[in-house]
Amino acid sequence: MNNVKIKSTIAKAGSLSPVFSKPIQRILVVDDDPFFCHRNAEVLIRHGYQVNAAESGEVGWEELQINRYNLLITENELPSLTGVELLKKLRSARILLPVIMATKQMSRPQATRLLRLHPVVTLLKPYTIEEFLSAVKVVLATHAAADEGIKSLPAPPFPVTA
Repeated sequence: MNNVKIKSTIAKAGSLSPVFSKPIQRILVVDDDPFFCHRNAEVLIRHGYQVNAAESGEVGWEELQINRYNLLITENELPSLTGVELLKKLRSARILLPVIMATKQMSRPQATRLLRLHPVVTLLKPYTIEEFLSAVKVVLATHAAADEGIKSLPAPPFPVTA
């Protein structure tokens, strides 16, 4: 598996003039399963989002440090830097970014730790494309303030270890 692969694609903006169209939402998809990673990216691109895809948590973290996003969609069970660890890094860096966490399974202790890190939505695999798109639309709509990209968060109310 290629752990340094980033796929960057910009969706067509549509037929509206730039004066009247909304800015394109930028989304980072992080998943080590090439099927889910590329399927999710392609679905988002077809629905008008700008998408970068990373097949490892490390590459995803690098992307988050150099680019601005409106949403992070990450798998939890990544091999060396898990989705929860990626979320911890985000919160430790005080980066305000809504997160959709995708996972096949999660134990009660994992779920409790995850809730403290404030992901917006947790999707259990396998999920349908409709469930996926619905979650993306709801998260982006409820976090409209994130349309300017990465913002600063106050210090977290709990201890965070990297």
